[in-house]
Amino acid sequence: MVIAIGFEGSANKLGIGIIQDGVVLSNPRHTYITPPGEGFLPRDTAKHHREHALDILQAALQEAKVTPEQIDVVCYTKGPGMGAPLISTAVVARTVAQLWKKPIVAVNHCIGHIEMGRLITGAVNPTVLYVSGGNTQVISYSQKRYRIFGETIDIAVGNCLDRFARVIKLSNDPSPGYNIEQLAKKGEKFLELPYAVKGMDVSFSGLLSFIEERAPVLIKKGEYTPADLCMSLQETIFAMLVEITERAMAHCCSQEVLIVGGVGCNKHLQEMMRKMAEERDAVLYATDERFCIDNGAMIAQAGLEMFKCGMTSPLDDTFCTQRYRTDEVLVKWRE
Repeated sequence: MVIAIGFEGSANKLGIGIIQDGVVLSNPRHTYITPPGEGFLPRDTAKHHREHALDILQAALQEAKVTPEQIDVVCYTKGPGMGAPLISTAVVARTVAQLWKKPIVAVNHCIGHIEMGRLITGAVNPTVLYVSGGNTQVISYSQKRYRIFGETIDIAVGNCLDRFARVIKLSNDPSPGYNIEQLAKKGEKFLELPYAVKGMDVSFSGLLSFIEERAPVLIKKGEYTPADLCMSLQETIFAMLVEITERAMAHCCSQEVLIVGGVGCNKHLQEMMRKMAEERDAVLYATDERFCIDNGAMIAQAGLEMFKCGMTSPLDDTFCTQRYRTDEVLVKWRE
């Protein structure tokens, strides 16, 4: 029975999770939350991770009821992500790996999401929609690689939602995207927004500029409420995502679709995707906020799969990179 510990800190969530052969033993997490109208800076986020790392590590070990001696491999997020938070978390992982004399595995953050989604839902070979604050990709597995069929050509969908939340001064607690989702439920009047699907890719920056510029005026005049604008934004960007996902499923003759990443928690996105899947006689797989949002267990799960097929990282190669493509990783653990 192999036990892996995973360290995740690529953005504003610090998570440390422990997995034993596909069973999540613990998965504590702490989120850096900024005031309404503000984002999170790399320097401040890294400081948050440093301040909470030991407490989260202790909580993970206590909840899992394991000792450092019982852990077989240490896994950490190599990238992609924000530079300073990535490094602050990797330093902790490297330190415990040396103190505990354990092998270390550098994990791709995106593949962590995919492998955790497959583990929790039981999806076998799904077309994957990966949507988060920093990434938007449609992915399918083929010949030892997770192939990217389509992606954003500018900003990620989560970044688009977060930045609009700042415009209308929504709280960042528990997350801007969650608060947009809740407010959108009260929306009644639809505002037509730019719909930018370019082949298999999507673009959100023009759409964001359009609504950022008009929102204050429309709200002030009483023509639209913040709820109306949240609803309009969600409907438009989710329709774009469903369209490119369906096209990838058709190309791959896929009967499974899996949504991963922080935005994947959104129930309305899941419902739109479910309707599309049902029309194709396909099945939707999705997880809740425990595993959709960045967490340590997903890094432990991907690292565990890599470790079991002999993939470890020499200490000299345990660096971080902000740019680390999903299709750069050789997926030895899948047939």
